[in-house]
Amino acid sequence: MPTSPAEQWLPVLLQMALAMIIAAALVTLSFAIGRKVKNRVKDMPYECGIAPTGDARERFSVKFYLVAMLFILFDIEAIFLYPWAVVYRQLKMFAFLEMLLFVVLVLAGFFFIWKKGVLDWAEGERVKAPTTLGGMLEEVPAKASVR
Repeated sequence: MPTSPAEQWLPVLLQMALAMIIAAALVTLSFAIGRKVKNRVKDMPYECGIAPTGDARERFSVKFYLVAMLFILFDIEAIFLYPWAVVYRQLKMFAFLEMLLFVVLVLAGFFFIWKKGVLDWAEGERVKAPTTLGGMLEEVPAKASVR
């Protein structure tokens, strides 16, 4: 059992030094051994095997960032389900009611953002058109045929 701070931190320092040596060696070997071919095709940006379109410095819609933040929030909320599942049998009905409240709040937030239109990416492509339900107006895709 290590007794002094130097003995406690020595394994950590050795591991960090080894990691830095390996990383530096890999980068150096890659630079020294790797082929240095420069041509127009290799210098093109790669977009999932598709020829790139548009400018790389285009601005993204705010909706892109909202959906990204919502994705992260819902992932974090899903992570809270794991500790609950571990202690569910010990807490019994209290745990069930707490998780029921949690899920209701998450779903309320989801329906709120759904109604606000945050998840509707094709908002600019929709038009108002009459439907068969008593002449009420409903959003339908612009390319859809209206009877």
